[in-house]
Amino acid sequence: MKRMLFLLAFIAPALVNAEPSSQIAWTPDILNLVKNGDLNKGKALAETCKSCHGDKGQGMKEETRDDEILPAIPALAGQVATYTYKQLRDYANGNRSHIQMTGIAKGLTERAAADLAVWFGSLPPAADKSGSKNLDRAEKMVESGDGKRILPPCFVCHGSKGQGEKQDIPALAGQQADYFARTLLDYKNGQRQNDIYSRMRLIAQQLSDEEIKELAQYYQQLK
Repeated sequence: MKRMLFLLAFIAPALVNAEPSSQIAWTPDILNLVKNGDLNKGKALAETCKSCHGDKGQGMKEETRDDEILPAIPALAGQVATYTYKQLRDYANGNRSHIQMTGIAKGLTERAAADLAVWFGSLPPAADKSGSKNLDRAEKMVESGDGKRILPPCFVCHGSKGQGEKQDIPALAGQQADYFARTLLDYKNGQRQNDIYSRMRLIAQQLSDEEIKELAQYYQQLK
């Protein structure tokens, strides 16, 4: 109860001026649609996702090729199915934009989005310990937060093992560090705005770029 009150106290100022950041409403019908997603159909659909998201949904690191930076691609393995579904629908509805994903998502029915979400959610997250360093500061942020900045511990929402929570809180365990960091930076500078009640924008704005990088490394090694 204390954790919930702490979180509500943190987001309360944002509720007054919050604008709709997503057209997804978690009605019983939508929750059942995702819950009953077809694994086999999702697996078949995911064949077209492998070239970008990897053969096991592990995503791809940021790369530099011919002096061009190719941005990291998120890991989808082990992601909370409702979260993946929401992102696909946000792309389709225009609440989130990406040059490739917007077109792909618009071509998916709600049922197909649910099937894909359930399939990727069934895969084990792929932890990657490469590039690990002293992450004590990140671990403290995850476990204790920062009362001086009114930052709640990350585990309150994302779980003690980065497993995420229903419905719209993503799993972070095994996420590509480059993608994780870029996502928080996009929230920080306002380029991404489909977080419910501006929660992640408010948090990211109070984190230094170095803290964001350390948190990204911390969660990448979890599984």
